[in-house]
Amino acid sequence: MRTFTAIVERDPETGLFVGYVPGFAGAHSQGQSLDELNENLREVIGMLLEDGEPRLETEFIGTQTVSA
Repeated sequence: MRTFTAIVERDPETGLFVGYVPGFAGAHSQGQSLDELNENLREVIGMLLEDGEPRLETEFIGTQTVSA
């Protein structure tokens, strides 16, 4: 079983949670709750992995707080 880090945001217009895996083309989804988003992302990633091991274009490092 592989583990991926997803970025999660809330769309201000729809209120939906939106998630994507940085650098993994096509690995994105949305849901009305965090649980639904997680399940949707698992399903999408599972389908993408059926095509073989992904070649990640970037590597998630972390977040930073920037004061301006």
